[in-house]
Amino acid sequence: MLNLSKINLADEAVAAIRQEIMAGRWAVGAKLPNEAGLSAMLSVSRGTVREAVRVLASQGFLETRQGSGTYVLSRTDAAPQLSAARRAGLRDQFEARCALDVEAARLAAQRQTPAVIADLRRLLAERGNFSGGDRQAFVARDLAFHRAVIAASGNRAMMEIYDFFSTSISETIEATIDRDVPEPDMQAHADIIDAIETGRPDAADAAVRRFMAPVLAALEEMLA
Repeated sequence: MLNLSKINLADEAVAAIRQEIMAGRWAVGAKLPNEAGLSAMLSVSRGTVREAVRVLASQGFLETRQGSGTYVLSRTDAAPQLSAARRAGLRDQFEARCALDVEAARLAAQRQTPAVIADLRRLLAERGNFSGGDRQAFVARDLAFHRAVIAASGNRAMMEIYDFFSTSISETIEATIDRDVPEPDMQAHADIIDAIETGRPDAADAAVRRFMAPVLAALEEMLA
C-alpha cells in the first residue's frame, strides 16, 4: 500500500500516483487499477481518486478511455510545457484584446459624451481593486467596465465581437488576479477614461497601449 498523508488528500493522491508512474510501477500504455483498486491502494475515497485522475489527465500523465479505463499516457512531467502553452495562449489573447480595445477607444474618443464618461467612471468605481473574496464577481465587474469602453465606440459589430470572445477576455482578466501577469491598477484604468474624454483618438490609443504594455512584456519574458 502506498503511504499517503491524510492532509490535502487530493493533492497527495495526485503526487502519489504521479510518483508511481514516474518510478515505472505502470508502464506507458498500461491500464491502472480501477477506481476501487486505487481507492484501496491509497486509502482515500473514490471521489478523491476521481479528482486525482482528472488532474493527472490534464497534466498529460493519464488518459481516460470511456468504457475501458484509465491508462498511462506518459511518464514525463508535461506541466512545464503545458504552462508555457498557457502563457503563449494568454499572450495571443491579450494581443487580440489590445487590438480591439485600442480601436474601440479611438472611436470612443471621437464619439464621447458627458453621459458616457460619467458611466465609465461609475463602472470603474464599482470595479474597485481585487483584495480577495469573490473572484468571479470581480472579473464580472472588470469585464463590465471594459465592455462599456467597447460600447462607447458606438460600433455594434465591435460589441458583438467583444461579447463573442467574452469567455476569452474573462480569462485574461482572471490571469491578472492569479498574478501570472501584472494587474493594471485603477489609475491605468482611469487614464483610459481621461484620454477618451479629451476627444483625441491618438491619446485614447496611447492610453490603452500603456495599459497593456506591462502585461504583454511580462508574457514575453515568461515565454523567453
